[in-house]
Amino acid sequence: MAAVRRAKFRVGQVVRHRIYPFRGVVFDIDPTFSNTEEWWQSIPEEVRPLKDQPFYHLLAENAETEYIAYVSEQNLLPDGSGTPLRHPQIGEMFVVGEDGDYRPLFLQHPH
Repeated sequence: MAAVRRAKFRVGQVVRHRIYPFRGVVFDIDPTFSNTEEWWQSIPEEVRPLKDQPFYHLLAENAETEYIAYVSEQNLLPDGSGTPLRHPQIGEMFVVGEDGDYRPLFLQHPH
């Protein structure tokens, strides 16, 4: 059995893509690739990631639009810009703290 890799990023963390100009907040993590073979094959071979690594679901955005992205760990970097995200679904999944952190709603304690 293969060793389980720990995810480098966490739910609520803001990350950016290593190659493409977009960033987003992690809202779910798959321990290994869990999308369709067709999706994987659609990635150009020279940048196609390995399947046996964590993959992240992001509320992503670029200069033009907001969307959902599915990105391999090898293609993500922490985003230290501190710039707030504008994705319209953030409020459905996160509470934005005074420090700018994105805290998952499912972890919030009632007052």
